[in-house]
Amino acid sequence: MERLEGSVERITYYNEETGYTVLRLTVPGRADLVTVVGHLPEVQPGERLRLEGVWTNHPRYGRQFKAERCEQVLPATAEGIRRYLGSGLIRGVGPVTAARIVDRFGVDTLRVLEEEPERLREVPGVGPKRAAAIARAWEEQKAIREVMLFLQSHGVTTGLAVKIYKTYGDDALRVVQEDPYRLARDIWGVGFKTADKIARNLGLPLDAPSRIQAGVAYALSQMADEGHVYAPEEDLVEEAARLLEVDPDLVRPAIEALDAEEVVHRERLTYPLPGGGSAAGEAAPAVREERAVYLAPFYRGEVGAAERLRLLAESPATRLGRFRSVDWDALLSQISRDEEIDLSPEQRGAVRAALTHKLTVLTGGPGTGKTVTVRTVIGALEALGGRYALCAPTGRAAKRLAEATGRPAKTVHRLLEYSPQEGFRRNEENPLPVDLLIVDEASMLDLLLTHHLLKAVDPASHLLLVGDVDQLPSVGAGDVLRDVIRSGRARVVRLTHIFRQAAQSGIVVNAHRVNRGQMPVLNQYDDFYFFSKEDPEKAADLLVDVVVNRIPRKFGLDPVDEVQVLAPMYRGPCGVSSLNARLQEVLNPPGPNRPERRLGGRTFRVGDKVMQIRNNYDKEVYNGDIGRVVAIDGIDQTLTVRIDGRPVVYEWAEADELVHAFAISVHKSQGSEYPAVVMPVLTQHYLMLQRNLLYTGITRAKRLVVLVGTRRAIRIAVRNDRVRRRHSGLGVRLRDDLTAAL
Repeated sequence: MERLEGSVERITYYNEETGYTVLRLTVPGRADLVTVVGHLPEVQPGERLRLEGVWTNHPRYGRQFKAERCEQVLPATAEGIRRYLGSGLIRGVGPVTAARIVDRFGVDTLRVLEEEPERLREVPGVGPKRAAAIARAWEEQKAIREVMLFLQSHGVTTGLAVKIYKTYGDDALRVVQEDPYRLARDIWGVGFKTADKIARNLGLPLDAPSRIQAGVAYALSQMADEGHVYAPEEDLVEEAARLLEVDPDLVRPAIEALDAEEVVHRERLTYPLPGGGSAAGEAAPAVREERAVYLAPFYRGEVGAAERLRLLAESPATRLGRFRSVDWDALLSQISRDEEIDLSPEQRGAVRAALTHKLTVLTGGPGTGKTVTVRTVIGALEALGGRYALCAPTGRAAKRLAEATGRPAKTVHRLLEYSPQEGFRRNEENPLPVDLLIVDEASMLDLLLTHHLLKAVDPASHLLLVGDVDQLPSVGAGDVLRDVIRSGRARVVRLTHIFRQAAQSGIVVNAHRVNRGQMPVLNQYDDFYFFSKEDPEKAADLLVDVVVNRIPRKFGLDPVDEVQVLAPMYRGPCGVSSLNARLQEVLNPPGPNRPERRLGGRTFRVGDKVMQIRNNYDKEVYNGDIGRVVAIDGIDQTLTVRIDGRPVVYEWAEADELVHAFAISVHKSQGSEYPAVVMPVLTQHYLMLQRNLLYTGITRAKRLVVLVGTRRAIRIAVRNDRVRRRHSGLGVRLRDDLTAAL
């Protein structure tokens, strides 16, 4: 092992997940920069490192220093201190202020910060308030560095260390050492694996009950992230045992303990088998039993949602009862004349259903007139003096609904008057004052949001769920729209007639063909194109060219704001991650007027298109919201994103809530519409090639669809109509087939 000490000149590569880093180091006495590789804490240019490791020769990149140990040390020279302070490490200190501080105190700067911070007022341009703020930031950074010294050997990034410190303050080290699994429970971005690595290094045995219980809860939460409301107990035992590397017999007592503590809830669910007949000549219908394990919030949400839906559907009270004697044919004919629309018999039936049934589902593919039907429902209510509200799960979907109907529409959260401090102000005690609630893009509703929404619907009100049930299910846990349809509790209207104007669109025609299991018609419409390319690297080259050059040149669309790349997977040359890097490089390259900052392994640059990947109620931004980076402040350590016209400010430690969105997954596109969609479809995406995924991608486009890949991959997707079943008991509870709890 050899030692090396120097200051970081630049970061060439950093992997957020593993901490693997490639950087260039300035070493005193060496004329050339030294290339350092290894698993390192997240460092910034200007920081000084003391490294232990070995010299290696890379066949392509030459001589490198492979670091095995890394210690961040304070610089000793005035120039080193200036770069260190100006690197963005200390909130409130940028390059200019750093230079002024070092000009005043020289090599004594760090001692002054540590022992006499009040002397910062001697620096030109630094008043009492700013001096105090810098002193506080220095103390905070020092505390974070102490936490980092403990955490860096466990692979925890600087960004997560900041979150840990801000969550627990001066108790951070004590919490981490006493109960590292708290990190996974309390802090978004700290997963079980990180907490487990810390716990294992602290000497916690593999079979410790606290470890196994934490692993079971983590396995359940992972399944929820995949869309499941509960886990079959045997599946959970198997998954937790694999994750924890322990015998399955150790997992079952952990589940029982978590059940006793009401962290999870166990229940036996009974499902009728398809066909509904009897089994082996028995009189009773054939059934399938499943032992379900829920995280407690999902259990409460499912039971509550089922109770509210049944109450709504079964309650004889109706706020629209005064309209029973209405001549519907005459009313709808009058609305048709006023609005200059020609309603199909299906649409007329849907309008009557919404106004006469308490719980109605309106579904259908593109071009079948769902929006016109909703507008007619609204027109009928307005003509009759009824009260209504319009909402959708996301801001983008609510905006589209408002534009399509010409009426105000809100997100579900805004409609329910959510606040981070008080929660949802609209609930059973304070229901929505409406006769009819219309929820658009209902396929996006997950279980927990549905429960909160239903609590705010008076049992005498009517509820109309509008959505395309053939699209991908919600990003969050549950399969609410399908469960409601299958339960038989709702009046379901499926629109099938494609209107003449829509039938001329290749997007509409091909969406319906795909949904019926037929190959789309390629390159015969002026709004639907296919480019054949089998090699993934060459397909990626072609896709970038289509987005950056061909579409803007032929259709005049902006490649950032009006063209959206939707990819089935994250990995590979045509995956979300690689395409984002390539598109950022071309569409928003580095420049003197484009400030940038590397955070959590990603380089964020002013002008970047980014997406929020978790619900942040404090900022009122939600999973899937897309915006543009409009400012990066290296002094206050903030990044500002404009989302739906509103600036949202993120601290650097919160940047892990953002990812680039030049390319996004098809799942994340739900509820959105884009002028143009470009989608790679390759056999390398085999695991994700499903009919509903291709259908969802195509139906996100308003003016143009471009597929890049192979006909074989498209054919695979079209033929694969196996929709992965989500474990949800909502349909069972709505059908009254639930047995007693365990």
